[in-house]
Amino acid sequence: MHQFHVDLPLLVAVLLASFISAIAIFSASNGNEAFLTSHLIRVGLSIVTMIVAAQFSPLFYSRISPWLYGICLVLLIAVFFFGETRNNATRWIDIGISFQPSELLKIAMPLVVARYIASGSIPLNNTNILASLILVLLPTALIFKQPDLGTSVLIAFSGLVIVFLSGIKKRYLFSAIILFLGCLPFIWKTIHPFQQQRVLTFLDPEKDPLGAGYHIIQSKIAIGSGGLFGKGWLNGTQGQLDFLPERTTDFIFSILAEEFGLIGVLLIILIYLFIVGRGLLIAVNSDDLFSRLAASSISLTFFIYVFVNIGMTTGLLPVVGVPLPLISKGGTSSLTLMASLGILMSLHTHKRLIPR
Repeated sequence: MHQFHVDLPLLVAVLLASFISAIAIFSASNGNEAFLTSHLIRVGLSIVTMIVAAQFSPLFYSRISPWLYGICLVLLIAVFFFGETRNNATRWIDIGISFQPSELLKIAMPLVVARYIASGSIPLNNTNILASLILVLLPTALIFKQPDLGTSVLIAFSGLVIVFLSGIKKRYLFSAIILFLGCLPFIWKTIHPFQQQRVLTFLDPEKDPLGAGYHIIQSKIAIGSGGLFGKGWLNGTQGQLDFLPERTTDFIFSILAEEFGLIGVLLIILIYLFIVGRGLLIAVNSDDLFSRLAASSISLTFFIYVFVNIGMTTGLLPVVGVPLPLISKGGTSSLTLMASLGILMSLHTHKRLIPR
């Protein structure tokens, strides 16, 4: 498979996760075969996207990253003028097909920041740190204003983690943490009321059990009732009796926990840890700085996606609308995630150095 630029261990892990996804989606949709078929078509297209993305060299991705980043910025600005509004959020734009430009930035952000830092010297000087932060925070602010707090935080992480891995001085990191904590009251005032409600619900979901707290309460019931071995496939009460909302997307982890229990959940987590570990191994063994930084960002960002979804379904984090990677039903998000994994394969299977 190496000659086709496909990393076999990573491909096997993705296929195994996709198989689990099909099982979970069929159950979450109450045995809707048409829904499952539609999901499998999306999964198939996503896997093809991953394999196609793996065929291009790291040099190609390094060269196109500024252009891709620029296109994303133009599209993000266009959203405010021509975007579609759904559920009080303007995040979509229609150019023949409707999609979220922020999803493309999940690919562009790690590539462009890795290219910029790899073109200079390590460790970063003050000018390079400032320029890197501008690259990260400019699109993050645009996504935050849509509003899309969850995606903006994840996009920011994918860029900031590269800056961190580039060896910035500890005093800068400490100062950034202090500055962020000091800005929390201001951030609280700038976020929308429904986002404030999510945080308040996270702190006390029982305050409004039939309203804002309903999702997380039902999710906890589903996860807890699964026990060690679960209730069995298609036998979960919270999912099959429609108590659990958004069960094919944000809360599909709760379905898996209810039907397959702790043992089934641990298997899924092990698959995720393998993917992240494989990605970090690819980063360590990369031949050039761009590949190391990009692979590290893709791997750690994937981990954060998993952590945030599981955290919000178990009540450890506020609900921010982040799907479970490779498992939840998805369109554009699934394609961009698979494309990122394809880029990860490319960084491993192509051994052409990126010129400084």
